[in-house]
Amino acid sequence: MLGNVGETGAYEDRQGHVIVCGLPEVGLRIVEQLMLSGVPAVVIDDNPAAALAQTAATWGVPLVTGPTRSEDTLIAAGLAGAIAVICAQDDDLSALATALLVRRLRAEVRVVAQLTNPAVGRAVREAGVAVLDVAGLSAPSVAEVCLDEGVQEMSLSGMRFLAARTTAPSAATLRELYGALAPVAVIPPDGEVLICPGRDTRVRAGDQVTLIGTPDELAAASVIDHPERIRRLTGAQSAGNGSASGPPGVLGVLGGEDTAVRQGPSVAGRVLRVLRDLAVSLAHAADRRIAIALGALVTVLAIAALVLRFTYQLAGPGHHMSLLDAVYFTVETVTTVGYGDYSFRGEPAWLMLFAIGLMMTGALFVAVFFALVTNMLVSRRIEESLGRQKITALRGHVLVIGLGTVGLRVVRRLHDAGRDVVVIEKEEHNRHLGQLRALGVPFMVADATLPEVLADARLATASAVAVLTSDDLANLETGLAVRDQLGARWRDTPVALRIFDPQLAHSLRDTFGFKNVRSTAALAAPWFVGAALGLDILSTFYAGDEPLLVARLHVTPGGGLHGLQMHELAGRTRVLALRRAADRSVLEHPPRRSTSFRPADEAYLIGPYDELLTVLRRDRPSPGVSDAAAGGGGSAASAGLAQ
Repeated sequence: MLGNVGETGAYEDRQGHVIVCGLPEVGLRIVEQLMLSGVPAVVIDDNPAAALAQTAATWGVPLVTGPTRSEDTLIAAGLAGAIAVICAQDDDLSALATALLVRRLRAEVRVVAQLTNPAVGRAVREAGVAVLDVAGLSAPSVAEVCLDEGVQEMSLSGMRFLAARTTAPSAATLRELYGALAPVAVIPPDGEVLICPGRDTRVRAGDQVTLIGTPDELAAASVIDHPERIRRLTGAQSAGNGSASGPPGVLGVLGGEDTAVRQGPSVAGRVLRVLRDLAVSLAHAADRRIAIALGALVTVLAIAALVLRFTYQLAGPGHHMSLLDAVYFTVETVTTVGYGDYSFRGEPAWLMLFAIGLMMTGALFVAVFFALVTNMLVSRRIEESLGRQKITALRGHVLVIGLGTVGLRVVRRLHDAGRDVVVIEKEEHNRHLGQLRALGVPFMVADATLPEVLADARLATASAVAVLTSDDLANLETGLAVRDQLGARWRDTPVALRIFDPQLAHSLRDTFGFKNVRSTAALAAPWFVGAALGLDILSTFYAGDEPLLVARLHVTPGGGLHGLQMHELAGRTRVLALRRAADRSVLEHPPRRSTSFRPADEAYLIGPYDELLTVLRRDRPSPGVSDAAAGGGGSAASAGLAQ
């Protein structure tokens, strides 16, 4: 359904809908999530691509064609009856201008904006706009794949929790294995993922189990049982924040900063590693010609020093110079310095002829050696200035391909975690390369689909790979090239592949065995929808192929959750913790099955996105909608849902 501003097909009379400004990338995923959740949407785009417009029309979503920063366009899209406006444009200026215009036209409506600039985001938040950044929201999931630790951090009402993946050691119930820890997923080797199972669920030895608890609780249950893992994950937190992920609008999410504690190598260890890498790099950079020239020079010096040691008459017959003096005189002669403290005058004729030959050959080999060394250093410097370094000394590093905003955020998180990172970027003038230089992260400006480029980036010794360009086709080609070059290591090396199209993502998993296909738009869309509807998304992570969200919900007085007990929620949703309105100083973790919700409680839930929205609809039913319909999940649109 297409409409131009001013046409009779405008949507001023619509009520209870969400306006989405900007259709490409994350905008389309936001519209999809709203549609699946039963929340009506209207899209505004000034120049929609034909394919995206057709997709919106297939879903039955109205599309208003016009400038998103125009008051007439917003009014035509039904701003007067909208419950929220999501500004998902590609550029910060358009999103900022639209958000401020909406805030001026309707001060009471929820406004969510995608902004990548932290300074601009902080200022806009003061105007009551929820600010999110797609790159910052999706980077933690990609970094978790690369780190391959099976641990993701989150903060529930200021308390630090971990979602940790472990392997069941034996066949038993989850309660027998892990006590009161909250299980959120069971991933059998050959079956479907089980989301939010009960503690009496029986698992088999070898099943992957994801549990949530505090670092101390997980360490006590031997879920994080490696000593170094326990030390890092249970160590003291950085001042001011203990979470890698915050609620929507928090500056840590906006800027993509990793505020969680990740203690990398010590200063002394880093210095030693730099010196080692420098020595190894220089050794590898020295080609065969330099080795030959150096060998010839050393041979001439050694022979000449021995000849002078045993034949040069220092003070008459029988008085020979010491070996040190002989070496000194030899170097002095070869380098043509001639301080005058030693001379061949008065020596036998054959020794004078030897001296002539020494001067000629020695000077020649010295000149050749220094010319080759100078050439090597200059060539090395040119390679570094062009970003084409051969990462010869690295092992166990993470290879990141593509340096957009997502790639940069992933690199920062990995670097903050103390991991070596190598970046391959195709564009020589990429604006983020300067930040890599500031971080000291080596990079190559090259085409990552070429086998020789992957070899130069030391793919054979990499511990993980993240393919993160903004082009699905380029990512597919690069991912297949990485798969070919890894060979036998393919099954054991984590490879995160960024793919926007969900159908293509499923095909890649089934056909080529890519286990970690990630869509940054799909990861970020629930945060935008949640912020628009009043559900605070706190963290996103994957259990197998199933994305799970951790969210905070304020229980509405008189709503559908008032008096409901924990076990009466949907089976794929779990309440992790409760902070009571009567006593905000206490966080109930984990709540008992018989615990009831009370008005104004803060409930921290985990589950698939559609299940969490079902809980939200149940708590905040629309006027005139029955409780049964409100709790049914996926029912009709909820006018006034977030009011």
